[in-house]
Parts: sequence; structure tokens; C-alpha cells
Amino acid sequence: MRLSLAFCSFWLPLLAVLLVSALGGYCAQQCRLVPKQQVQLGTIPQAPLSAGSDGHATGSSTSQQPSQTASSSSATLPSPTPFNYGKDTIRGVNLGGWFVLEPWITPSIFESTNNSDIIDEYTFGQMLDSDYALDVLQNHWDTWITEDDFVAIKAAGLNHVRMQIGYWSVPITSEYTNYTTSVSPYVAGAWPYLLRALGWARNHSIHVILDLHGAPGSQNGYDNSGRRGSANWAQGSNVNRTLDIIRFMADQIGGMIDVLELLNEPAGYQSDIHDVIGSYWQDAYQLVRDVAGTSLNVMIGDAFLGVGNWDGFLTGPSAQGVLMDYHEYQVFNYNQLGFSEDDHIDSSCQVLSTLQTYADSNLYTVSGEWSNAITDCAKWLNGRGVGARWDGTYQPGSGQQVFGSCDGYTGDSSTWSDEYKTFLRKYWESQVAIGEAVQGWIFWTWKAENADEWSYQKGLEGGWIPQDPTDRMYPDICT
Repeated sequence: MRLSLAFCSFWLPLLAVLLVSALGGYCAQQCRLVPKQQVQLGTIPQAPLSAGSDGHATGSSTSQQPSQTASSSSATLPSPTPFNYGKDTIRGVNLGGWFVLEPWITPSIFESTNNSDIIDEYTFGQMLDSDYALDVLQNHWDTWITEDDFVAIKAAGLNHVRMQIGYWSVPITSEYTNYTTSVSPYVAGAWPYLLRALGWARNHSIHVILDLHGAPGSQNGYDNSGRRGSANWAQGSNVNRTLDIIRFMADQIGGMIDVLELLNEPAGYQSDIHDVIGSYWQDAYQLVRDVAGTSLNVMIGDAFLGVGNWDGFLTGPSAQGVLMDYHEYQVFNYNQLGFSEDDHIDSSCQVLSTLQTYADSNLYTVSGEWSNAITDCAKWLNGRGVGARWDGTYQPGSGQQVFGSCDGYTGDSSTWSDEYKTFLRKYWESQVAIGEAVQGWIFWTWKAENADEWSYQKGLEGGWIPQDPTDRMYPDICT
């Protein structure tokens, strides 16, 4: 029987990934004991995927692949159904801290190094024995998010996950770039786990936004870009390297994802990044269209400049299938930390109006990162070894206001008051209202080791996030 091109372009790569994953599970070996638990894990050095005849990933590798944590390899996979962006509402969650480490999401990984100078994924690879670092990361990639999480996400009524990847985990080859393919000192190897996750998402009818979360040189100097410190992305060949990485991803896995986000949170407030970010969005958009056609949607961000700065940018008819990603947190400056509970909700409702005005005449807009936090009290939220503005353990300037104790605002939610949890439900609904007024929303994040106010999973368990995301206790909160 002759196979259709559509069948070949999606199912053959995906079936190859699942088959290799199943074999990896059979061959898995016991790894060293690391924080939290001991798990079965394969050893997976970074291996580029070979391109099939359709230019998409075939999952070939000469080394062992991820062990399967659930039974997706034996399940009957559903037919992929395109998501109707602009008509259907995105309701999703970020899988933060999985393929790009963040010290505040998984502090145990950093604490286990016994080295306070290891503050991000760059120094994790730089300062640890390479074999040990790989073992720890493989354990994390294999266990932090499993297929059971995708089952739970689907059961919670969500239809999207936003998944983060660092450039160092993309196995680009010299066929795709004239620039270096070295990622040292980063530890490579997450790619096969990403492919397995894409299979899980498709198996459970969850759509995927894949977000390039860390670029060469760092696009913002935050630890969530891979390297804390200076933002040097606009220097040297870094922007061109990033374009080649986007082309590689669109070519290799464009048929396995719904949206490719071209870069997370570039620091547009920095003059050199401000000068290049617009042309980067345009060039990267065109590369995706050249490689993947119009079937793969593209997402850009406001680069901390506000959506109004992008009025008329990459809109139709000259551009198609582009979404705007907007991030809203109310915990990283003193003005917002000083908000009352009602102020937090009012501020959310003001953002709703701004985004709705922009989306009505520009790009489909998604509230792509937001949380239930109203303090910066989560351990290491401001960076490993850095305290909180809220309780004065972090003072970026002299004489700053101190708001009080962090007790009862973060950590284990079993210690929180009923009044606080009631407010968290209101606050959740006010921020969902933003996304529902435009094209959708994606909560940050699915889970965190000890910051329940940032965890969708813990919100479901604790009741301040409803089991059905369309349920409302305060339906008129922004009217």
C-alpha cells in the first residue's frame, strides 16, 4: 500500500521515536542515587537525528535512548488534529525546569552539588565532573515530567503544553550551520527525551508550543536562559547561530509540534538587543516558512517592550500564523510587591484591556507565562543564593521597603491559611480572564519542588485551581 505524504511526515518519525524509547526502556541500567529517588535510566550522549526523506527527525542514534515511563509505546496513537488558533482558546501549562534547569524550580539538584558557585546550567556543566553531571541530568530528564503528567494535564482540561529547550540541547550539525556546533561547557543530551515527550503529547491529544528558552550568549542574562550574568546574545555570531538552530528545529521536528517560539524573553530593554530583535523575528519567521511551510505556527514575544511596541508587526497578509507571547508577573518590582490583594486583581484586569486592544488589530495573543505568586519569596526565585525583596533578604538598592515575613506565602501549601487560598482562587481567575479575552493562556509552571504558589499541579490538589479550567467562582471578576 502506498503511504500518503502526510502520514510519512508525521507518523514515521514519531513511531521511530517511540520504538527507540521502548528499546531504551528494555536496556536501561541502574544509575547512581541522586536527590529524591533512584530510577532506571539509560545513558544517552548527545546524538544528532538523521533527517528522513521528508526532512523531519527519524530519531536515529548509536546510543541508548530514554526508558519508557508509561505504556505509550503499546498504545494506539490518535490521529493528529490541528488546533484552530484564533478560534479555539489555548488553555495550557508550562513544563518549566525540565529541559532548562532553574534553581528555584529544582533546588535539590543544585544543593546536591555542594558548590554554591553552581548557579545555572552553564556552571553546572562547567564545575562538575562531566559523567556525574550527565547522570544527574539524565535522571532529571527521565523523571521530572513523565507520561503520567501528560495524563494529568489532559484530565485537568488543558489542551497545550509549552516546553522549553536550550540551544545546547539541539543537536545541530555542520550541515545546518557554518558556525561552531560546540556547546561546552553545557551538558548535551536532552533531545531524545524531548522527542519522547512529543510522542506523549500526541498520544494524549495535547498540543505543543516549543520554546527556545536559551540562546547562545544568553538573551537576557537570567538563569532561565542557561547562564546568569550578562546578556551577550546580540554580540558576535550569536544571532546567526540562533537562526541556524531555528532552521534545524523547524526542519527536524516541525511536523511534531504546533508552534515554534523563536526565543523566550529577549532583553529588549538592552540597547544592542533592542536593535536586532525586530530583524531577528522577521528572519527567523521566514526561515520557518521556507523550511516548514505554513503548517507550523510561529510565536514571538514583546521583548519586555510592551505589545504596543509591535503594532502592525508580522501581521497579515505578508505574514501568517504568528502569535504574540506576553508574560505577566507581579512580583519582581517593589511597586507591585506593595499591591494589596485587590490591587493585584485590578492590575490583572488592566492587562486584559491592553492585550485585548492589541489582539483585536494585530497578532493572536497568548498570556504565555503567569503564576499565582504575589511575593518573590520562593527560594532562589531571584537566583541561587539570592533572597527575597519581600522579607528584605535581597536588597538590590539601599533603604528598600520590607513587606514582612515569607511564612504562609510560599513552600508547602498545607501551612497556608484558608483566606490566602481563597485569594489565590480569585487571583487565578483574574489572570485566566486575561487569556480568555484574547487567544489563550499558559500557566507557569506545572510543578516545583517547594513553591506551591507556582505549581498548577499543587493548585489542583489544593483547590485554588479548579479541575475544569472553565469553572468560575467569580465570573465577573474583571467587570
